[in-house]
Amino acid sequence: MLPYLTQFKKGRKPKVALWRIVKAIIYRLKTGTQWRELPIKQFFGRTSINWNTVYYHYNKWSKLENWKNLWTHYLSKNRSDIDLSICHLDGSHSPAKQGGEGVAYSSRKRCKTTNSLFLTDKNGIPVAMSVPQGGNHHDAFELEKNMQTMLVDLNKANIRHEGIFLNADAAFDTNSFRSFCSHMDIVDNIDFNKRNRKDIDNQPFKDEKMYDLRFAIERTNAWLDAFKAILTRYETKIHTWQSLHYLAFTLIFIRDRQKIKLNS
Repeated sequence: MLPYLTQFKKGRKPKVALWRIVKAIIYRLKTGTQWRELPIKQFFGRTSINWNTVYYHYNKWSKLENWKNLWTHYLSKNRSDIDLSICHLDGSHSPAKQGGEGVAYSSRKRCKTTNSLFLTDKNGIPVAMSVPQGGNHHDAFELEKNMQTMLVDLNKANIRHEGIFLNADAAFDTNSFRSFCSHMDIVDNIDFNKRNRKDIDNQPFKDEKMYDLRFAIERTNAWLDAFKAILTRYETKIHTWQSLHYLAFTLIFIRDRQKIKLNS
């Protein structure tokens, strides 16, 4: 990870190796502990470093999009391990306890939430994420714009989207999104929204066996929930909240590739 994280020549200079700071950030991501409650002695021993130093570096790297660039470079270097014969699209609402950017009340969740869209490969490995938005918006809100952003991120990783099959649930069943997919050479396999399509005879084609593979993204949500700092949002800035996801994506990918090597 370190080659993709900026080493600051100005400002405060860490008195420990950067990999130790990254390890403390991963601990926070995994456990969900507050930044100020990080077990500093466990990671740095008897030094004058405190939790502010860890957060300072995390926040700086987030503002510079280092975590996103890390994930993009990792995808690019390991394209052969990504199976984009089928992709899965889904949304996720995270309770937001501190308010902040991209936060709004969700009547369905009965609390303030942030809604994000995730795109995964056939096996559920995350490959892209939308810009988080307030939970008062449904998954189809500005869907084409959000999907376009995710496709641009894939392109930065030198991954082509043309010709992929896209699984998505009924929340994404809109004529405009289906037209967008067709324009982008994506074959949509979206469940039918009964409220929008009452004429059964004129429903679009749906491959049931392919749609059954969508369970992979439900498993992805469970993987992400294991990172407690993502399960509930305490970050008030979008860039720090989104960066936690890119770091989680990287860790999930590393773990998955290690399992493949062990089984081969």
